[in-house]
Amino acid sequence: MIDRKTKLRFRRNVRKGKRQVEDMSVQAEEHLERLFIRRLHRLIQVRRFVLTWIVLIVLLISGSIFQLRNLSKYYLSTSPTSGGVFTEGVIGSFTNANPLYANGGVDGGVSRLIFSSLLDYSNNGELENDLATGWKVNESGKVYTVTIRTDAKWHDGEPLTVDDIIFTYKMIQNPDAQSPLFSAWRDVRVTTTGPDTIVFTLPNVFAAFPYSMTNGIIPKHILKDVKPDQLRADQFNTVKPIGSGPFAWERVEVSGQIPEERQEQIALRRNQFYYQGVPKLQRFVIKTFRSEEVMLREFEQRNLSAMSGLASVSDSINASTMKKYSLPLTGVVMVFFKTSEGVLQDKAVRKALVQSVDVGSITDQLLNSVVRADSPLLRGQLGYDKALTQLGYNVELAKKHLDDAGWKLTGDGFREKEGVKLQFSLKAPNTSEYAVVTSNLQEFWRAIGVKVDVDQPSDTELQSIVSLHQYDAVAYSISIGKDPDVFAFWHSSQADIRADSRLNLSEYNSKVVDQSLESGRTRTDPELRKVKYQPFLKAWIEDAPALALYQPQYLYVVRGELDGFNSELLNGSNDRYTNVHNWTIRSKKVYKN
Repeated sequence: MIDRKTKLRFRRNVRKGKRQVEDMSVQAEEHLERLFIRRLHRLIQVRRFVLTWIVLIVLLISGSIFQLRNLSKYYLSTSPTSGGVFTEGVIGSFTNANPLYANGGVDGGVSRLIFSSLLDYSNNGELENDLATGWKVNESGKVYTVTIRTDAKWHDGEPLTVDDIIFTYKMIQNPDAQSPLFSAWRDVRVTTTGPDTIVFTLPNVFAAFPYSMTNGIIPKHILKDVKPDQLRADQFNTVKPIGSGPFAWERVEVSGQIPEERQEQIALRRNQFYYQGVPKLQRFVIKTFRSEEVMLREFEQRNLSAMSGLASVSDSINASTMKKYSLPLTGVVMVFFKTSEGVLQDKAVRKALVQSVDVGSITDQLLNSVVRADSPLLRGQLGYDKALTQLGYNVELAKKHLDDAGWKLTGDGFREKEGVKLQFSLKAPNTSEYAVVTSNLQEFWRAIGVKVDVDQPSDTELQSIVSLHQYDAVAYSISIGKDPDVFAFWHSSQADIRADSRLNLSEYNSKVVDQSLESGRTRTDPELRKVKYQPFLKAWIEDAPALALYQPQYLYVVRGELDGFNSELLNGSNDRYTNVHNWTIRSKKVYKN
């Protein structure tokens, strides 16, 4: 129990504490009044002094911040970092991602991102290993032994094995599958000698065979129950393709009510199982366009990270916000003369058409710098001979060819022979680049009395025209590649309607050329191959089945920096994805070591 005396003492202490607090409060108010409130009027007298100090403090803080920002370059650096969504615009439409069928800018691009191949191309266009770890050919030149990596997985986590590779090539070789790759693999025997070894046995020596191993590999465990004649239409191709490449399928979205306005967006996510390392980009989106104008508008509205397939870039686009990559392609733009019918059957006419064109004046007008072409082989390519190039520019000699062949000038300035006018139509892609080319050709040929009607149909129409050879002449780009095997473009068998590709666009037929091309592709000794191609080059110059113009450039336009993109030479536009797993669009500040 607390006694009464203690309680009274406690109460006195509490009252004493309250009085002390009240006294301190009163004293504080008095001090504030005397030392601050009553002296505020004196600030007016020292305002300059106060303002000076305030300005000095502000300057000191600002200078420190400025100095830190400027000195940061000495101790901080920008480093690429992973993440982000890369959206690429491409001219064309999406129809099939299966590498056994994919072709063109969109399908080929999607397929390249999703599927891996035994061999791939390096940033300078040379062959390098992908799924393969190495390959060798025996002394006969007919047996290729390829070893493959054992750490590759499909996007669903299943291991990729030799069975998948054998399944892929067996499917290609089945005529019911109707793969465009059929002719290249028809007579090749595919076997295995172990869990990491594939053996390809060729019926004949084929020097360019290693380039055939760049097609994508498809999964056996997914497609083994699909009949070959149903593979082309299987939902695997467009709904959920499963590959082993750097990016995995996520979804596709289609918009637009009419074909001219339709767009597809193919969304891909990075492959966590990718054997070359998880890609830096989190997602890759390919957005299709039917016209350059629409794609350019989307790019200007910052809806695209990059544009592919443009012929040129408009000056209206802000150059400070983009970076332009202009990369040479191992291909050639030519005017292919249909030698099998019409006025272009006449060799004298074709020679006159070649010699009347100043190719250099045309290439100088193109926005992208290009390398002139003057042969069916590319400059620097094995077999190219600077002493064996197409007929040079000589207008007077061109006119003489026509005069000697009986093509006489008439009152309208054009030529005719036995009542037949010297006139033909020229088809070309519907781009600004080809508009410049064809308008110049038209003028050059008019100057020697040849009337040319130029037609630039839509991409879809042109593809049909070219595949059916429904033209008199066509200005077109063909992809040759690093190897000089141009059999597909000039051998007479490739003009036949029954040919798989029918890429002999000139329908050129020469026994000398056929024999030379057959001999050249069956020799592995580089020096001997050069010798074997000599008759081909000489006959091609004399017969003038085409007019070689230039080696095209691939234009890739990117918004801002694209770290990791380091291509120098492309065999095809989709080879830009060679090291796509290393691309980055984000960066961060890090301390220097």
